[in-house]
Amino acid sequence: MSTLWRHEVDDWLRRVLPGRCAFCLAACESGRPWCAACHAALPWNRMACPVCAESLPATITPRPCGRCLRRPPAYLRARVPLRYEGEVAGLMQRFKFHASPRAGTLLLTLLEEGMKEGMKEGQAGIAPPQALIAVPLHPRRARERGFDQGRWLAERLAARLEVPLILARRTKDTPSQRGLDRRGRRGNLRGAFDVSETLPPRVALLDDVMTTGATLDALARACRRAGAEDIEAWAIARTPPGHGSA
Repeated sequence: MSTLWRHEVDDWLRRVLPGRCAFCLAACESGRPWCAACHAALPWNRMACPVCAESLPATITPRPCGRCLRRPPAYLRARVPLRYEGEVAGLMQRFKFHASPRAGTLLLTLLEEGMKEGMKEGQAGIAPPQALIAVPLHPRRARERGFDQGRWLAERLAARLEVPLILARRTKDTPSQRGLDRRGRRGNLRGAFDVSETLPPRVALLDDVMTTGATLDALARACRRAGAEDIEAWAIARTPPGHGSA
């Protein structure tokens, strides 16, 4: 049985068997779409740089990594609760490339869950954002794909947080970032975004997967030009160091 066919069968079973874990079909925790064992086994990104969210060795106390100390990004901190691997990578691929609303809803719930846990671990003094900005697709890419996953996530998250969603514009149809190093990604994205309206001081940027942070950095620079001062970068998952990603 192919992987895609297996996932389609599992999705059908979950729809006809409510109260079952989204990962293993065991009984769910009360009010949650997963069981305790699967939730604990997810690749949580707890040991990470607080600025760029890159995973750190488990033996190191989370602190700004050397790269962020040498060249701080335009955003002040990143909140990325998961690593892009295992079950999370599978969910993300079904969401991005097959437009699965079930996968998208589960990823959004995991983002909220992970951010709540992060607040419990010492970040509670940080004020919530006054607006949310999604990483935009170029109009041509959006037409080709027929689905803008970033906007889909941002519309729902903004409604849950009760904050306005402000739309940025992608002014350059940039070539794929795959295969580019950090410097190449930054150059590829220079001047790629524009925000036409004046922003409030505190905003959060939202992407689905964060690889090097170059995309969010470029969008953060556009947001600073539009008046934002305290900028956070949010994503569902962070690509482990040395791996490519979407």
